[in-house]
Parts: sequence; C-alpha cells; structure tokens
Amino acid sequence: MQIAAIIVSLGIAAVGIALFGQVLVRMYRTITMGQPAPGRTGNPWARTRNLVIEFGAHTRLARKGKRSIGAAHWLVMVSFGLLFLTLVTAFGQLFSPTFQLPVIGHWWPYQFVSEFFTVAGLLAIVFLMGVRLRNLPSKKGRKSRFFGSVMWQAYFVEYVILGVMLCILTLRGAEAALENGSKFSMEYFFSAPIAQALFKNASVDTLQNVIWAVAALKIVISFTWMITISLNSNMGVAWHRFLAFFNIWFKKKEDGTTALGALNPMLSNGVPIDFEDPDEDAVFGVGKVEDFSWKGLLDFSTCTECGRCQDQCPAWNTGKPLSPKLVVLALRDNAHAKAPYVLAGGGLDMAGEEKATEEMLKGVPHDVLAEAARPFVGSPEENAVIAAEALWSCTTCGACVEQCPVDIEHVDHIVDMRRYQVMIESAFPSEAGTMLKNIENKGNPWGMPAKRRLDWISEVDFPVPVFGEDVENLDEVEYLYWVGCAGSLEDRAKKTTKAFAELLHIAGVKFAILGGEESCTGDPARRLGNEFLFQMQAMANVEMLNEVFGDKPVKKIVATCPHCFNSLANEYPQVGGHFDVIHHTQLLDTLVDEGRLTPITPIEQNITYHDPCYLGRHNKVYTPPREIIAKVPGLRNTEMHRCKEKGFCCGAGGARMWMEERIGKRINTERVDEALSTNPDVISTACPYCLVMLGDSITARKQAGEVPESMEVVDVSQLLLRSVK
Repeated sequence: MQIAAIIVSLGIAAVGIALFGQVLVRMYRTITMGQPAPGRTGNPWARTRNLVIEFGAHTRLARKGKRSIGAAHWLVMVSFGLLFLTLVTAFGQLFSPTFQLPVIGHWWPYQFVSEFFTVAGLLAIVFLMGVRLRNLPSKKGRKSRFFGSVMWQAYFVEYVILGVMLCILTLRGAEAALENGSKFSMEYFFSAPIAQALFKNASVDTLQNVIWAVAALKIVISFTWMITISLNSNMGVAWHRFLAFFNIWFKKKEDGTTALGALNPMLSNGVPIDFEDPDEDAVFGVGKVEDFSWKGLLDFSTCTECGRCQDQCPAWNTGKPLSPKLVVLALRDNAHAKAPYVLAGGGLDMAGEEKATEEMLKGVPHDVLAEAARPFVGSPEENAVIAAEALWSCTTCGACVEQCPVDIEHVDHIVDMRRYQVMIESAFPSEAGTMLKNIENKGNPWGMPAKRRLDWISEVDFPVPVFGEDVENLDEVEYLYWVGCAGSLEDRAKKTTKAFAELLHIAGVKFAILGGEESCTGDPARRLGNEFLFQMQAMANVEMLNEVFGDKPVKKIVATCPHCFNSLANEYPQVGGHFDVIHHTQLLDTLVDEGRLTPITPIEQNITYHDPCYLGRHNKVYTPPREIIAKVPGLRNTEMHRCKEKGFCCGAGGARMWMEERIGKRINTERVDEALSTNPDVISTACPYCLVMLGDSITARKQAGEVPESMEVVDVSQLLLRSVK
C-alpha cells in the first residue's frame, strides 16, 4: 500500500507541477499580448490597501442580500490558502504515518486552526453547492445567474474542494486514533469524535494503511485539479483564485472605487490619440481581441462566471441578447484560443492583409487559425465572437461593474468595441446616425436651432439671467447653470428646468445660464462610440467655458442632467476642462439644510424614487434626492426592491434614448412595473432621460386604462417647489 501510494502521488505531482509551470508562462504571454494600459500602477500603497480590504473583508462579494454567500466564499477562500500545509503534511505521511511539520506540527493552535477551517470550509462549500443547485439554468432558465456558465468546471472545482476537506478530516481522525487513542485534546478538537466513530478499535496497521491511502487520495485530488486547470487556461472559475489579486490591484481607480463615471480615453498602443492629427497607423477602438489592453485580457481571464453582472443587467432581464458575463466569456475564450496565432506574429495590417508569413504560421494549429478567422462583431450566422445585437443593447448603466466581485470593467470594454464599429466599420443602428448628425450640425441630439434653448425662459415669471445678455461677467454669480439639451428642448424635461430655476430664484442664489452658447456635452456620442464627435464637442465646450469663466478661481457649475454632470465633472478633465460641478439635487439639499428653502405645504402622496444610473452608480449620489423627499411634509417614499447600488436602468443610457428597442420587453416598461408594485401616486427621479423614459411608459398605461390619469412622473425639484410655494 505504501509503495503504491508513493509512486502514484509523486507521479501525478510531477505531471501537475510541470503542466502548471507551462500554463503560467502561456497565461502570462496571452495576457501581455494586449496593448499597454497606462495609469495602472500609480499610488501602490493605496492599491495595496484596497486589495487587502477587498480580499480580507470581501467587500465586493458580501453585499447586502448576498452576505451569507460572501461569508461562505470567504471561508472557502481562506481554507484554500491556509490548508496548503496539510498537502505538505500529506507528502510526509506517505513515508511516515506519524509525520508532522517541524516546529508547528504538534503546536495545538496550528492544529486547532487547521481543523476549524477544514470543518468551516467543508460546511461552506456544501452551502455554496446548494446555492448553485437551487439556481441551475435547468430550473430557472435565463433567470439563473449561472445561465451560460461552464457548469462542469464549477462542479469540478466544488467537488475537488469537498473531496480535499473530507480527506483532511479523515486523515486527522486516523492521526488522532494512532497518536493518542482518540482522546479529546485541543490538538484534535474536531477530529477526535471522528476517530471515535471510525477508528475506535482499528489496529496500528489498519490506521497506517488508512493514512497512506487517504494521503495519496488527497494528493491525487489536488494535483488532478492542477492538471485540469493547466489544460484549461480559460477556466476562470478556478483561475480567479490566482488572478483576482492582480486584477483588483491593477483596477482603474487608485482609490479602489469602481470603474464608473468617466470612460477611458481612446488609446492606440497605450498613447492617447491626437484627434486633430492622428497617426496613420492609429487603432481606433477594439476591432479584434488583441486590441484590448493587457488589463482587458486580465479582466476576461479573471471572470469567475458567478453571473452577478448578468443578474443585474437591464438588457438581459428584459430578454435581450446582451449578458455582460457572456460577453466577457466570449472574449476570454477567443483570446486564449487565438493567442498562439497572435504570438506567432499573426494579424492583419491596416490594408487587411496578413502580416505573418506562411513560415511564421506553419506551426499554428488549424483550429487556432479558424478561431483567428472568425468575425469579431457580427451576427450569430457569421459565427462572430460578439453578437452585434448584444453590443448595441448595452445602456452603459454600470450595474455589471458595480456588482462584479473581481472588478471587471465591462462598460469600458463594450464602449471600446463600439468605437471601432462606429469609427472604422460605420456599423451601428441607423436611428443613432440621425442623433450623431444632429449633434454635429446643430449641437443637440434633436437637431433644433440653438436659439430654441432660450424658449423656456418666456414660460416663467421671474428673471433668468443669460450670460452675454443680462450678465457680462460670471464674477457676479455663484453658479453657472448648465441646462443641457433635454432641459432646454424637451417639453417634459423643461418642467424640471423651470422648477429648479425658480427654486434658485426663491433661495436668492445668483446664477446665470449660457442659452444659445450651450452645446451638447457629447455624452450620447461617446457612449455610442463616436469618440471623435465627443472630442469635438468637449474641446469646444471647454474652450467656451474657460473663456466664460475667465480668471474666476472657482468655476462652479450646477447641472440638472446626470449625463451632463458626469461629462463635465469626470470626462472634461481628460481634455483640459477642470470645473467644480454638482448635481441640482445636491445643491437643493444644501439650500434646504441652510434654511434658504423651506418646504411647508404638505403633499399627501405615496412616492417611489428611481435612481438615475449616471447620478447613482456612476457618481454615488444617492442621499440628496432622498433627503429632499424626506423633508417634504406628507410625502411617503417606498423604495423599489432594486434601488441605490442595485437600481434598475430606465433604458436611456448608452445612447439608447435614440435607438429603438426591438427585442424583448422594453426596459422602461420593466422599471415602471417595479415602480407600480410600490403602489405610488407619483414616481420621482432626478434625470431628464429617466423622466422621459418612465413618462412614456406611464402615458402608454394611461391610454390602456391601467393607471389613473393622476399618476405622474416628476423630478425631485418639482416636488420641492410645490411644497415651498
């Protein structure tokens, strides 16, 4: 028994270690075949601190509603690392059944901790296996967050962990029986009862054979796992336990916050593109998997296939083909399958010709060449890596990024692919083309004349100062009010504009607007993928704003549109625009706190508040709108089950406002269904896009007689104004 155990164990260990060494080299080469990713190593102390916090406290995994899963995963994770020494012990036991590690082997705290985490890890993995089995795609279909995950890999990993834990407990029981006759001690706190139950009357020979056999089994299970992941470099459910540390450390933001807010600037070979004079060989966006940065390829390889992104995605939840998880898995599989071709020098030049010679590619397998020949974005009939319909279904709401436990940057990757489709392939939904032309020619998505931006002023009975007409110098005012395209030109959004301006007037806040000088921030163009148009709009606006503010030291801007707010505050610094930008709900909340606005008139209504994605998830502004609602007498706010960080999109972001939904249920309809489940009289929000989308759904329901005519969708500022007046 002993000789056989030694031969089998050492043999499989040798194979496993050799293959693991090879796959580490292959994994490194595959990830680093991506483009440079500048800005990923700044402030190493902050990055390390964030990694320790995310790892140690499981802050990204143990979210509200998922804390039991987070706790179980933490126990399994800690057990995996902590119990590595039991594998070392198992090798020693092949030669001597009584072997223990030098120094700490018989130290009772070490033995106690090892046994505790073995038992805890065993219970935790059984719990997690139960969670998976309760949520199988065969039971829940698309509603299962594991839909599309490679299930055999998950089962394999779970049963490996289960098998290892059972082996450790069995070994400990046999050790306890062999060493102290199964008597209770701190050293064998958990395993003494096992020894009593299984090995009470066993002979020394029997116990030795059990230790040899189980130690060998533990080694075989462990190195079978190593061999399996070595042969499957795209097995994210296993590889994430190594790669997640790197992915978290190299995340986009040094302070550890999610990769939301500003999109990445468009780079070519790691250098920002000069849109006024781009290099001839500049790569615009991502047209093939190797165009992603190495951080993107690391993202794809790190995916755990947990499906939390898919579970929260508004497109997936309304029957559309987009699943952030499936996009990442498709990119991961394509990258790993195509890597030998790319690393051999394969690829197309700017003219679409193969760069590599036949000699360079002669050793590349045919299946790899076939993978390299697949269209990158296209239709399922073309066997494309990414379905075009999935790419254009994204609202860039950021729910996927917010939920991902390993900090994958889905939105940036999706927009990078859109950039190539728009700027190189000119392949995008036709309705969006009209929007782009309108921004380029008229400075707004609706194509209205610039002078129409002032029409709303004639509809109010208080003065609205216009820069260049009523105000010559912004030193005279505290805030420049950026009204935005929707706030100036869309009838429903104009109600928010008028309400907010009146509240500023009542509070005595000195402000001014730009009127016809305003132009679209470029947000819809950028989210669609037309980076050139965004740059054109942004640079023109920054130049204009800098000229308007002059030498004013603090350049304060307030915006009612979260999309404008996000562009001005987070993205304009990329083109030299540095302004102090706040959202109107933040300012109104402050004015109420200061006593400059006093809500007095009760509004006896039930309300539910919808979080705009670009105000909430992208900029973490959740509290001010709710505080305003709470200060209005009579209002009773009931939260929807998907709110705040888990809020559900209205369907307008990512330039979807100007694209038709032809697949599945309309996202705004789904959101209004959730809102109506709270039995509201009023649905409130703080974004003109949301106001329009939710309002469209309510209007349709009124026409169908499903909701009362009194039902309305209003901005928080409108509610506050009603109470203040």
